[in-house]
Amino acid sequence: MEMLNVLNAWNALPLAELEVGKHLYWHIGNLKVHGQVFLTSWIVIGLLLVASIAATRNIQRVPSGMQNFMEYAFEFVRDLAKNQLGEKEYRPWVPFIGTLFLFIFVSNWSGALVPWKLIKLPEGELAAPTNDINTTVALALLTSLAYFYAGFSRRGLGYFKKYIEPTPILLPIAILEDFTKPLSLSFRLFGNILADELVVAVLVLLVPLFVPLPVMLLGLFTSAIQALVFATLAGAYIHEAMEGHGEEHHEEHS
Repeated sequence: MEMLNVLNAWNALPLAELEVGKHLYWHIGNLKVHGQVFLTSWIVIGLLLVASIAATRNIQRVPSGMQNFMEYAFEFVRDLAKNQLGEKEYRPWVPFIGTLFLFIFVSNWSGALVPWKLIKLPEGELAAPTNDINTTVALALLTSLAYFYAGFSRRGLGYFKKYIEPTPILLPIAILEDFTKPLSLSFRLFGNILADELVVAVLVLLVPLFVPLPVMLLGLFTSAIQALVFATLAGAYIHEAMEGHGEEHHEEHS
């Protein structure tokens, strides 16, 4: 009987009334898209644009304020790309890797710092863009296109030799690897951000005063780490696509 009372009390909580998969849909022609993801993504992009304009509006020799912050962010992204791609190859890929890192970083932190749920929508609710699997899959597919482009532009048709090296028997495994890379990137980012927001939401519901604060601080840290991991893996995949076994063998004997 006591267990039944506990279950009834739990079912009476507002959390139990949430409908999974409820979204604000926009109809664009024959397409149906998640409106709340576009709204939060545009807000994140707007914040990045405002910060960029503020940092470059009046450039000084001795940086300060927003210019100093953005120069530090640029140096961090540049070093990240250099570490993954090498001194000779990193420069063309700094904008791509930097955009990935900054967008994911600001998106993740927006989920922890911005009270999205206070903004009411006709359906669904606002959340961090990376809290939606569609966003993380799109970022992962862009990364896949980037490393395919990097490999093909660097090595031409020789890029496809990697699928049969060192033996054609490994062809199915090599093809499977190209599918698992974007899957692992997208699900790792989505799962961590969703889990963090769910843990904070449950703790706020159960113990609304002090317990959620350390978890929120930990969430900020893990959100930053997730952005760093995604950008680092993107750089590593691009570097892997540009180098070949034949080139490595030649460099070892030169």
